Amino acid sequence: MTARRNFIRHMASASGVMVFSSFAGEPSKLIRGKASRIRFSVININHGHIYGMTNAVIKGGGELVSVYAKEPDLLAAYTKAFPHVKVALDPREILEDNGIQLILSSGIPSTRAPLGITVMRHGKDYLVDKPGITTLKQLLEVKKVQQETKKIYSVMYSERLENSATIKAGELVRSGAIGKVVQTIGLGPHRINPKTRPDWFFDKERYGGILTDIGSHQFDQFLHFTGSTSAEVIASQVGNVNHPQYPAFEDFGDVMLKGNGGTGYIRVDWFTPDGLKTWGDGRLTILGTEGFIEIRKNIDIARNDKGNHIYMANNKETIHIDCNGVDLPFGRLFVDDVVNRTETAMTQAHCFLATELALKAQKAAKKIT
Repeated sequence: MTARRNFIRHMASASGVMVFSSFAGEPSKLIRGKASRIRFSVININHGHIYGMTNAVIKGGGELVSVYAKEPDLLAAYTKAFPHVKVALDPREILEDNGIQLILSSGIPSTRAPLGITVMRHGKDYLVDKPGITTLKQLLEVKKVQQETKKIYSVMYSERLENSATIKAGELVRSGAIGKVVQTIGLGPHRINPKTRPDWFFDKERYGGILTDIGSHQFDQFLHFTGSTSAEVIASQVGNVNHPQYPAFEDFGDVMLKGNGGTGYIRVDWFTPDGLKTWGDGRLTILGTEGFIEIRKNIDIARNDKGNHIYMANNKETIHIDCNGVDLPFGRLFVDDVVNRTETAMTQAHCFLATELALKAQKAAKKIT
């Protein structure tokens, strides 16, 4: 219980939790001086990413109405961060509330797709923490129900959507600053912090495997920056090379990809050392025909403890860009999509393809022994 409480407290802090006022049971409230455009609720909060997700939707014009979680400690932390949220005693209170348009969730990964199916069948859109789906069988059912209901099933890929340097890199790529993208190299190291992790974190059946889980961010970025609308996994491998005390855990994985817009390489691991002043030195390199961009997401190691750095070299210049302060548009765009039934934040096809690639890479991965 204490470990889980510490983990949520850490994630809330890392997500930069901000408290906004929103009162359940009323059709419209002011959010930072503006009337809310949608009403949304939360079901299941087993990962701290829910704080960043909640804040993004509030920033975009959403009114937080209610929350359900069966774990008292997780619920207490969430309601402390968002004190005006109504606590639901049963998820059906939220699902059957016709005044709610959107449900957010960061439940145990293996439960996220079944909940999303239920949400869509109740006539609501769904924004879920990564991984949004943990098996290919789940993916088929989710796609089927999404087609039937025409509801949004979206995954919050925070390493792209909540990182200012990655947003800025997208602007540079679209402007032609490095020519046509040839390849992406995505590195996603993480610190394991075993004392703060719940039991499900080490159970592959529940978290889905390393490529399905933290690798999901990298598949999203590969598709986004290469512009690929179709892709295949060339090779993948996974292993548990240093944590024998957790036999159902994977601490390393990598993948080679080929898409119709470029190629990609992905490496993810749980080996961030304690001496690094962040949870992971996440990096993304985008190679173009006329230059390259390197994104240092969380830290400029041994130089600057802040994140959001871009280094770019092209045929005209070599520059460093401090991207702190760059606008993060996801929340606004996503709420636009809920209201207008558009796909400006992320297309449904992109969401499902990123998920499919991660699941296929995980299933086909050779085991490192």
